[in-house]
Amino acid sequence: MHAVVTVGLDGSPESLAAARWAADEAQKRGLALRLLHAWPLLVPEPTDVPSEVDQNYWARRLVHTVRAELQMRHPGLTIVPDLVADDAQSALLRAASESEMLVLASRGLAPVESYFLGDVSMPVVARAERPVVMVRAEAPEGEPRPTPTSRVVVALKLHGSSDDLLEFAFHTAAARGVPLQAVHGRSVPLHARVPWGVDHDISEEITREAQQQLSKALRPWREKYPQVEVDDSVRLASPPKAVVRAAEGAALLVIGRRRHRPGLVPHLGPVTQAALHHGRCSVAVVPHD
Repeated sequence: MHAVVTVGLDGSPESLAAARWAADEAQKRGLALRLLHAWPLLVPEPTDVPSEVDQNYWARRLVHTVRAELQMRHPGLTIVPDLVADDAQSALLRAASESEMLVLASRGLAPVESYFLGDVSMPVVARAERPVVMVRAEAPEGEPRPTPTSRVVVALKLHGSSDDLLEFAFHTAAARGVPLQAVHGRSVPLHARVPWGVDHDISEEITREAQQQLSKALRPWREKYPQVEVDDSVRLASPPKAVVRAAEGAALLVIGRRRHRPGLVPHLGPVTQAALHHGRCSVAVVPHD
């Protein structure tokens, strides 16, 4: 059941913004949209029960209201409501495994109050077997806001396979009809540092080598998606700092996450942590081998 985009709803304005984003993305990709609301106290559907004693009334109303709004925005979009009697984390992880992507709300640096954030969303991002998109609902006053012509940014490590990551990034850029920017951040080694800064010859050599690796990694995907305009750059800075800076003003930042081997505690790396906590745009975290 991968031909669907699933969004988690909790009744907050942030989750409504995530649902709008998910509906737009589902339509661009030609997929259905699933509206998921999970609550352990949901009961089997009663018959002929007044709303004041119907334990599921507010859950159904939440999903129905969001569905009605999205259907008006996207008349041809297939929207499937899904009320689940389970805790949010378990329901979201199961939904992620059944979807092309899972979409959740994010507030960036704002205080976290949403049911799907904090204790729920971070473990989901760390454990999900499919891409999870954290949608930045609002930009603080004075910050640049994404526009329809904005770009998708993908962060690359240049070691190991990045096929799943690049497939998602290129497919997303193609579906949106926007450019793709590939960025690789590399910290300057100690031997390259001199009293007046960084040794120019060493930094040039590091940049040239990384640029060759980056071009090689992107080549087959440029051929597969010739319609996508691609810009690639190597930045001599710590990867978290390089990625967050590159994503300023972008519509979406795509980051890879290694799938965890059985027995290991799932965790998020420094680049993902930096992007989720300090990034100014929505972030897609893509698990890969």
